[in-house]
Amino acid sequence: MAEFMNKPMGRRAFVGGALATGVLGVLAGCGQKGNPGTAGSASGEGASGGTLRYYINNPVSIDPYNLMEDQGTQVGFQLFDSLTQYDFEKGELKALACDSWEVNDDATEFTFHLKEGTTFHNGDTVVAADWKRGWERILNPETNPESPSGIGYHLAMVDGYDAFTAGEADELTGVTCPDDNTLVVKLAYSYADFPYVASHPALVPVPEVALEDFQTFFLSPIGNGPFKMDGNWEDGQYINIVRFDDYYGDKAILDGVNFIIQKDQETAYREFQAGNLDVCDVPATQIPEAREAYGESEDGYTATPGHQLLLGGEPSTYYLTINCSQAPWDNVKFRQAVSMAINREAICEEVFHGTRTPADNIVPPGIAGYEEGVWPYCKFDQDAAKALLEEIYPDGDYPSITLTYNQDGGHKEIMDVVMASLKEVGIEAEADTNEWATILNRYSSGDYEIGRCGWVADYPIMDNFMYPLFFSTSGDNYSQIGDDAIDEALLDARATIDDDERIAKYQELDAELGEQCWMIPLMFYTHTTVTGENVAKFYLDPQKKADMSKTELVSA
Repeated sequence: MAEFMNKPMGRRAFVGGALATGVLGVLAGCGQKGNPGTAGSASGEGASGGTLRYYINNPVSIDPYNLMEDQGTQVGFQLFDSLTQYDFEKGELKALACDSWEVNDDATEFTFHLKEGTTFHNGDTVVAADWKRGWERILNPETNPESPSGIGYHLAMVDGYDAFTAGEADELTGVTCPDDNTLVVKLAYSYADFPYVASHPALVPVPEVALEDFQTFFLSPIGNGPFKMDGNWEDGQYINIVRFDDYYGDKAILDGVNFIIQKDQETAYREFQAGNLDVCDVPATQIPEAREAYGESEDGYTATPGHQLLLGGEPSTYYLTINCSQAPWDNVKFRQAVSMAINREAICEEVFHGTRTPADNIVPPGIAGYEEGVWPYCKFDQDAAKALLEEIYPDGDYPSITLTYNQDGGHKEIMDVVMASLKEVGIEAEADTNEWATILNRYSSGDYEIGRCGWVADYPIMDNFMYPLFFSTSGDNYSQIGDDAIDEALLDARATIDDDERIAKYQELDAELGEQCWMIPLMFYTHTTVTGENVAKFYLDPQKKADMSKTELVSA
């Protein structure tokens, strides 16, 4: 799709590039945007053209200003190209919409050399100012006053961020455009991992028209990627995209993708079984039957006929977010007791038939810096949980709790195990269910006690789990943590240039966070996606992003 020239660069020109190698480097075999020479049928069994029918839930946004969850990101990833992209095959970060980048000696300034001659879907040439505009649009609360972006923290290290977000400056001063093909990013402090940040699917360019009519752009974004919108997003119904023939890289093999919005996973899977969908998630209860009926993918990420069920590991964690600002959750011993009361093994075995692994850390395996068992209260120990509860409530009058979750996607079965586990130690839990978009808004406002959540790596580094979830002003800090010591430790780690030293600082903080049990990790994710027999080749990377421009349908 995107052809890019990776110029030879020295250590200082690609600092941090080795951080996410290791387990993630072998999680996947192929499929990143930008592999040159893959236009047309790569396998000989596929055919150019056709429309892929792909199941999603109703997104929060497909507009990059608030591309924050995997459903909307799946669409946005097809419409927009970011500066860089992680190559899971080689375990390294590569250039995408730029040719190369350089970094200064203290990792406070990054210069990206953009590809020349690229265009938006409306024909406008993509220039450096469009990148600056796109990033400022994320940070500007006036972009959509009714629902401001929740992902601005990705740019928090950029110089001028505080002044711009506070309304004290009319531009993000740390981002400059010396010419149309050069983007310079100056940071407020050293942050060697910034090129990973630049791979986020939301940190993309937008044309001038994005500022003219928010609602129009929100429903039909104009990007620089291999697909373009075909009409508007029809809320709760569908999103159609088609091949962008003037794309700067390899053209998409498919004619288009029809994202079919279903209310829940179970309904979608029935549609898949009826032949009305080509790609779908499998409900947890039906994984054994799906493995038998469709065959398991050989590498966990690439689907071909007869090997259609994808069960590859993901750099992501399923957890319970806790509103730690209110009782009884402001008591660390209560949080620890609840965590130890939950039978994670039962969730993984009974609900997911052994395809998922109990979590022992908020940071998942495959991320450089992950340490096994570093969150001590993730163990299943109901006797220890009862002992803590008796210490807190010697009269045995335990509080009841309200557990918030969305029922689609198999979450009800998971929460049933959680509530049953808590009941065994004497804690009654009441279910509070709603749509996912509504729940996210409630998490952001602190209008909940404890609820299910998940974190899929935006970029595969330790910081991406720790800064968003624990920094006091992060939009994803649903636990309402406002701890100066945590903030200082995170900023200190981010500013550490040496890779080993930086990881060691994150590990030290990770252990402290686990002791405080600010949230309750339950399990590490795996894919549970299946394709139809009419799909010749489909690749879903560990971060659950599908490069659909490389997807092939079986020849008629």
